[in-house]
Amino acid sequence: MTEPTPLSRRTVLTGATAVGLAAGLPAVAAHAVPVRVPATPRAGGTSFDAGRVVGWAADTWRSLVAMTDPETGLPADNIPASLAAADRSGYTSPTNIGGYLWSAVVARELGIIDAAELARRCRQTLRTLLTIQHHAPSGLYYNWYDEATGEVLTTWPTDGSRVYPFVSSVDNGWLGAALWVVRNAVPPVRELADRLFTRMRWDMFYDADTAHPGVRPGGLIHGGFYDGETPPGFSGYAGNHIGVGPDVWYTNHHYDTTVSETRITSYLGIATGQIPARQYFAMWRTFPADCDWSWQESQPVGRTRTYLGVEVYEGAYRYRGMRIVPGWGGSMFEELMPDVFVPEARWAPRSWGLNHPLHVRAQREHGLVEAKYGVWGFSPSSDPFANYREYGVDALGLNPDGYFSDVEKTNYDPGFGTCREATNPHPDFQDGVVTPHASFLAMMHEPRQAYANLATLQREYDSYGDGGFYDAIASRSGTVARRYLSLDQAMVMGAVGNVLGRDVVRRAFATRTVERRLRPVIAQERFGAGA
Repeated sequence: MTEPTPLSRRTVLTGATAVGLAAGLPAVAAHAVPVRVPATPRAGGTSFDAGRVVGWAADTWRSLVAMTDPETGLPADNIPASLAAADRSGYTSPTNIGGYLWSAVVARELGIIDAAELARRCRQTLRTLLTIQHHAPSGLYYNWYDEATGEVLTTWPTDGSRVYPFVSSVDNGWLGAALWVVRNAVPPVRELADRLFTRMRWDMFYDADTAHPGVRPGGLIHGGFYDGETPPGFSGYAGNHIGVGPDVWYTNHHYDTTVSETRITSYLGIATGQIPARQYFAMWRTFPADCDWSWQESQPVGRTRTYLGVEVYEGAYRYRGMRIVPGWGGSMFEELMPDVFVPEARWAPRSWGLNHPLHVRAQREHGLVEAKYGVWGFSPSSDPFANYREYGVDALGLNPDGYFSDVEKTNYDPGFGTCREATNPHPDFQDGVVTPHASFLAMMHEPRQAYANLATLQREYDSYGDGGFYDAIASRSGTVARRYLSLDQAMVMGAVGNVLGRDVVRRAFATRTVERRLRPVIAQERFGAGA
C-alpha cells in the first residue's frame, strides 16, 4: 500500500507550555493549530475544559515514558503508581509497542513533546523492531518480548511458566495500524515505518476455507498461529495461507464478530488489498434469532441483507429503548478502539454512525441509571481486587457468561423469547468497576458527558497519580487498581488526540488510499441499530 503525501506536522495551541510546567514536564513551544472544543460547554454542570484534558494527556504520556526502556524504545506492559523503572512489568507485546508509537504522535500534536523528540523516540523503537526476532515469512511479530532486551519470551517473568511464542492477528493489527500512522505523521522516519509495514502479510491470517470449523462464506481471520512447538491441548491444524515459508500451526479459533477490536486486522487486510472486501461481511452482527441460538445473551431483532454476495443477518439487541449491535462482551474497547483510527461514524453513517453513539449512551445509562453506580465506562482493565478482568455491560454482549460490570459478576438474563425463560431481567447491581480509558474513548462521541464522568472520578475517588488516571476504580467500595496499563494509556492518548487534535490519529491512518479501498465497503451497510 503506497500513499504519496505524509501528514504534515501539526501541533496544538493550548497553553501547552503552562500545562507541561504544571505537570512537571519540560516546557515545549506551543504551535498554532486550534483545539477543537465541544460546541456546548456544559455536561451535568461541569464545563468542558480543554486545558484540563491536555493536562490529563500530559500525565498519561509521563506514564508511557516511564514504562519505556531507554535503550530499546519498547514500552513495558504495565507499571505501578511508583512509575519506577525497576517496577516495569518485564514484558511487552506488539499492541503495547504500537500504542506507544501512536501516543508519541498525539503527544507532539498536543504540544507535550516537540517534533525532534517525536522523531527520536519513533526512530529508536522502529530500529529495535527491525532487529528483533519475528516470523520472517510474514513480517509479523510474536506476542511477548522482554522490553529491556527485545528478546522473545519463552519464560514468563513473574512466575517462570513456559511461554510458547504465538503470532496474534489482533496484536499485530494494532502494531500495523501504528506503523501506518507513524509513516504518515512523522516524515523523518517514514522510510523506516514503511519498511516495517509493507512486509506485514495480513493474508497470513485469512482463512477462506468454509470446510474449516466456523468459517463462513467470505472467510474469517484466525486468532493467530504458532511457528514452533504448540502448548499442551492445542486445537488447530498445519498450513500456510500465503505459501511463503514453512507451514505453521493455525488456531481453529477465528474472530467472527464485527463489534470487536479485532476488526482492525480486517481493515488493514482490505486496505492493503491482501484480504477481499467481502470478508468484512462474513462476521456476525448478532447470531440468528431462532431457538438453536438461544444460548446467546438475548434474542436479537433484525433482517437479512446481502452485501458483495454475502448474506448478513443485521441483528441487534434491545436495551432501554435502543437497538444496539452487541459485541462479544459489551465493552467500550470492542466498540470504539478501531474508531480511534478509522472514522467509522463518518464513513459508515448507517452502521457505525448509529451504533457508536448508542453504545456510549447505553454504557452511560447503565452506570448512572440502571446500576446506579454514579459513574460509568466499562471495558477490560485491571481488577482493583486482583490482576486483570474483562468488564463490560452484560446486556450489550453476545456472551451469555458476560463481561460483567460489577465485582460480584451480577448476571443479566432477559430470556430468549419463547425459547428460554428469563432468570434475571432486572438485576440488582453491586460494586461496579469502571476504567477511565472507556470514558476517554467515549469522549469521541459524547465529549461533555465523558468529561463530566472523568471529573467525577478524579474528584470523588483516589483515582489519579503522577501518570494520570489509575487503571480501574470500584465505584462503591472505592478500591482502586493503582497501576497503569500501556494499552489503556495509549487508548487515552489516541482518543484525546482525535478530540482535541483535529482527528490526528484518524488523519494519519485514513489516508486517500485507505479511504478509497475501505470506505466503500463499510459505507454500504445498514445495521439494525436505532433508537
